[in-house]
Amino acid sequence: MEGIHPADASAWRELFALLKKNPYVLRLAFSAGIGGLLFGYDTGVISGALLYIRDDYTVVDKKTWLQGMSAMCFEWGLFTSDGVMEELIVSMAVAGAIIGAAIGGWTCDRFGRKISIIVADILFFAGAILMAVAPNPSVIIVGRAFVGLGVGMASMTAPLYISEASPHNIRGALVSLNGFLITGGQFLSYIINLAFTEAPHSWRWMLGVAGLPALIQFGLMFFLPESPRWLYRQGKGEEANTTLRKLYPADQVEQEIQDLKDSVEKEAKEDASSEKYKFVKLFQTKSVRRALLAGVMLQVFQQLVGINTVMYYSPTIVQLAGIASNQTALRLSLITSSLNAAGTIVSITFIDKTGRKKLLVYSLCGVIVSLALLTGVFNQTEKNSPPVGFVETAKYSNFTCPAYQPSDSWDCMRCLKAPDCGFCASSEHKLRPGACVITDGKMKDACKLDHSLWYTKGCPSKYGWLALVGLALYIMSFSPGMGTVPWIVNSEIYPLRYRGVCGGIAATANWISNLFIAQTFLTFTEVLGTGWTFFGFGVVAFVGLIFVLVCVPETKGLHIEEVENMLDQRALHYKFWKKDPKPIIQKGSVV
Repeated sequence: MEGIHPADASAWRELFALLKKNPYVLRLAFSAGIGGLLFGYDTGVISGALLYIRDDYTVVDKKTWLQGMSAMCFEWGLFTSDGVMEELIVSMAVAGAIIGAAIGGWTCDRFGRKISIIVADILFFAGAILMAVAPNPSVIIVGRAFVGLGVGMASMTAPLYISEASPHNIRGALVSLNGFLITGGQFLSYIINLAFTEAPHSWRWMLGVAGLPALIQFGLMFFLPESPRWLYRQGKGEEANTTLRKLYPADQVEQEIQDLKDSVEKEAKEDASSEKYKFVKLFQTKSVRRALLAGVMLQVFQQLVGINTVMYYSPTIVQLAGIASNQTALRLSLITSSLNAAGTIVSITFIDKTGRKKLLVYSLCGVIVSLALLTGVFNQTEKNSPPVGFVETAKYSNFTCPAYQPSDSWDCMRCLKAPDCGFCASSEHKLRPGACVITDGKMKDACKLDHSLWYTKGCPSKYGWLALVGLALYIMSFSPGMGTVPWIVNSEIYPLRYRGVCGGIAATANWISNLFIAQTFLTFTEVLGTGWTFFGFGVVAFVGLIFVLVCVPETKGLHIEEVENMLDQRALHYKFWKKDPKPIIQKGSVV
């Protein structure tokens, strides 16, 4: 069966055997996989860099989408300094990725996989340099847009190149490495963030260092071949044969060349015949319509349960839980990133044993429990924040929050909701009455000189450790199931003749949902509160669980024809606990 599948244990053994037999294949996979590493790094690094960007540009700290919309009524355009928003800095990369994925699909077919990866490297490098030297937040946003274009291209081009230039018997393992490198890149971003916490202009180093692996991959790609499949489609058979002889043992290469010729000829016929039917036929074909519903909604639920609020805003969430120190927030966020990477390995190990649907169900059940815990913790944190003391605030009379009026109703949460105000905790104990003062750099330094903690996002809380437990449980539940399975199902569920267009629709739905979450999370926390925002994610996760039970078929061990027949026969697939029948191996099938 054509398509990308996670590797089983035997495939991993063959992968490690390549270290001795044919290191060229591994070099190719890892060189292309740097695109996945950059994908993960550039989506993860912003969470830590934001802590320090907010310190340098206070407007980034206070502006959210609703405030920014009001500011735009008085400012020229969206990119003036007073209109810059933290959410926009995060989400601009995702917006760029939507466009980059669409452009990548065209460049892959028109110019080749190798050229597309090189173009992505140029975009990664240009974005990193722009952000590193940015004189204001507007330039950071432009740099994030360049990086987003690179992320979008890399997200589809790198795994495609690896799959088309890999021996078929270890293709799943090599493509799975790209997924691991994405989560590994996110983990690396937190380590780099920690390494530069004490450096001057730390966020510039955090964002700029991504230019180095982009430059390395740019150089490596010139010494690697083009995809043999693309070469055959361009009529460059001899060049493709030369590449295949480097990738396969001598006793297998002739059969692989013939299989590739047959596959490309079959695909060419289907491409030619595809002009005979309209796009609307996708929705007129029952099996494709049902597959598209399952595939698209899995991608949407993957994002709407809130995963990228954790990956993009992890240190911010830790601070919302009552952890004031930037360095401590980054260290704790490193744990969530490492759990995410570990979860990818768990998925690769168990996906073919446990099945896609079971992993999804177990994953969503854990996500619901963890989001319920986070809802309770943050609601308690907001209800029991330390009061604002008149005496404590009077100590900083020249810096008192303009909105502050001495009363029993003023506490830390109310102080932080006031424009341009922060909370200086008591030096005796962080839960005792503190001072409500303006968010001025001098005030921050004065607070720390008094051996007090400075808060601008969340308030001191005795429940903070429970929030960290909830975040860890969330990642441990999400990563092995909802983190990887939607992509796997989308590679298996569509008939070959529709796989490209349907996979593109599902991937676009994923990035658009990602953009929505990245752009609105901080606004939701401000309007609804952090606890109720996580409650909303939990409701979406529950709806997603029902959807998986009812509408998502189990594709483990099935050929595409069997999946198509199953979808033709029935739409509801709530039974997932029965043992799957042995797959029918059809003579002449491509495995």
